[in-house]
Amino acid sequence: MNDAESSTVTPGLRWFKSSYSGAEGGQCVEVATTTASVHIRDSKAVTGPIVTVSRKAWTGFVRLTSSEQHA
Repeated sequence: MNDAESSTVTPGLRWFKSSYSGAEGGQCVEVATTTASVHIRDSKAVTGPIVTVSRKAWTGFVRLTSSEQHA
């Protein structure tokens, strides 16, 4: 997996939370996508670190977590 961590906010990204995130807060992450990568951050620390992974790595992660929920 090709990943990197950045402590700066990348300008121009459109961030969104999962539809599974509730309005009460809690442990949530936000993601923003580009044509080449997916950026992930803590929704409670929007100016904190951002983890960036390839779209292929993100797809694999989502498939893995989705299959775990249905197992």
